[in-house]
This record gives sequence, C-alpha cells and structure tokens, in this order.
Amino acid sequence: MASITIQNLGDAVKERLRVRAARHGYSMEGEAGVILRNAIGSLTGSQLWKRSRALVSTSQGIELDLLARNSDRPVPRLE
Repeated sequence: MASITIQNLGDAVKERLRVRAARHGYSMEGEAGVILRNAIGSLTGSQLWKRSRALVSTSQGIELDLLARNSDRPVPRLE
C-alpha cells in the first residue's frame, strides 16, 4: 500500500474529515482514501473503453455538417 502526506490542509477541513470519518466508522486516513477513490473512479483502460462504448452503442449516431475547408491563412515562406 502506498501512503501520501497532505500538507496545508487547514484546521477546518481536517476537523470536517475527522467528523466524517467517525460518522462512517473509518480513521481519517481511511476516509480520505474512500474520498480519493470515489473522486478518481475505478475504471481504467479497457474497462473505461467498454463502459463508454456501452453508453453510446444504443444511439444511432448523429450527423454533423462538415465545415468547408479553405485556405484562410497564407502559406508560410521558408527562406
């Protein structure tokens, strides 16, 4: 298991973390771990890809109008 140190947290935040941890039956470190895991999420790599594909697989897609391509800036001169 890895560990981290959080500096400059502030007394008010530390107290709120302590109360929240006690309410959930965790240590402050355990509660901070839960908060971080929830914030970061657990899906990575192929799991994230499968989940995102599942979310859009039922849609029929959308049609986008392509923008006309034109030369809106001069070609750079290499001298």
